[in-house]
Amino acid sequence: MLKTPYYLIDKTKLLRNLKIIQQVQQESGAQCLLALKCFAAWGVFDLMREYMAGTTSSSLYEVKLGYQKFGGETHAYSVAYADDEIEEVLAHSDKIIFNSISQLQRFAAVSADKPRGIRVNPGVSSSDFILADPARPHSRLGESDPARLEGILPLISGFMFHNNCENASFERFDQQLTQIEERYAALLQQVSWVSLGGGIHFTGEDYPLEAFCQRLKDFAERYQVQVYLEPGEAAITQSTSLEVTVLDLINNGKELAIVDSSIEAHMLDLLIYRETAKLEPNQGPYAYQVCGKSCLAGDIFGDFQFEKPLQIGDRLSFQDAAGYTLVKKNWFNGVKMPAIAVKQLDGQVELLREFTYADFVQALS
Repeated sequence: MLKTPYYLIDKTKLLRNLKIIQQVQQESGAQCLLALKCFAAWGVFDLMREYMAGTTSSSLYEVKLGYQKFGGETHAYSVAYADDEIEEVLAHSDKIIFNSISQLQRFAAVSADKPRGIRVNPGVSSSDFILADPARPHSRLGESDPARLEGILPLISGFMFHNNCENASFERFDQQLTQIEERYAALLQQVSWVSLGGGIHFTGEDYPLEAFCQRLKDFAERYQVQVYLEPGEAAITQSTSLEVTVLDLINNGKELAIVDSSIEAHMLDLLIYRETAKLEPNQGPYAYQVCGKSCLAGDIFGDFQFEKPLQIGDRLSFQDAAGYTLVKKNWFNGVKMPAIAVKQLDGQVELLREFTYADFVQALS
C-alpha cells in the first residue's frame, strides 16, 4: 500500500471521458486539445494522446510540455508573451494565439510564418465566480470590438473564444454561441479556424451529446472553419482521487479529523472558491469536520458523515481531485507534497513520482 498523501489517477475512469471526447470529435468534426492549465500530469499522456488531437497552453513552459510530452497539434496562448520567450514559444507550437491586438502587432514579424489567432471576448460567459469570469468588467482577456478585429484580419487565420466556465448546460452553451454568431458572424466568415475554448462539461452524465455535436458541426459548416475545443476538466473529471490518512482526532465542540494533507497546498481551488471536497459515500450517523495539517485556520476539506467513528490511521479518499490540483500544488508550510500514482487499465497501481525534502529545498533559494 502506498504511503499517503498521494494523487491516484485511475486510467479506467479517465478512459470513460476520453471515449466521449473521441465520439465528439468523430461526430462533430471538432478537434479536442487538452488544456494543460487544468491538468498536466504527463505520466498519463500515453493514454490521452490516443483520444485527443493535442494540447493548448497558457505559458511557454506549458507549450513546451505539450510539444515534448503529448505531441499532436500544439496551440500556444498567453495573456502576454515576453520578448525573451517568443522565439521558443513559436518553435514549440503549431498555432499561436495572441491575447491582444497590441501583442499581435508587436510580434507580427517574428511570427509571420506561423498560423496566428487572437482571443475574442464576446462579453458573455457562464462563470458564477467573478474571480474566474473572463467577461468580467474591464476584463483583460481578449479583444471584443468587431471593428478593431476587422482591421487585423490580414494578420490572423483564426479566433479563440474562451467564455465557458464549468458550464454543464447545453442550452446555455447554445445560447452563448448564438450570441457570438450574432456579433461576429461577418468576421467568422473570414477565418479558417475557431477555438471555442474549454469549460464545457460535455463529458458530464446525461449531457446531450447528439445535440452538442450537431451544433458544432452546423457552426463549422456555416462558417467553413475547423472548430477546436479545449477540454480541461471535461477530460479528467471523476478520474482522480487524493488519498490521505487521519493523523489526529480532536473534539473542540465539534469532532475534527486532521489528515496528512492540506487544501491550501494540495487542493487550492477549494480555498479560492470556498468549496467543499468530495468524499464518498458521505453518509452515516458520525459527523466529522476533516481538516488539513497546515497552520492556516481555514484549512478545512469539509464536513462529512461516516458509518463508524474514525480512528487514527484511517484512510480517506477525496474524489474528483485532478482538475487544477496537481498543477497548483505547492510547498506551503513545507507540508509533504502528495506523490503521483496511476491505476493502470489492468488494475495495477504504479507510483509515478514521489517528492522529497530535496525537491522542497530546490524549489527555494
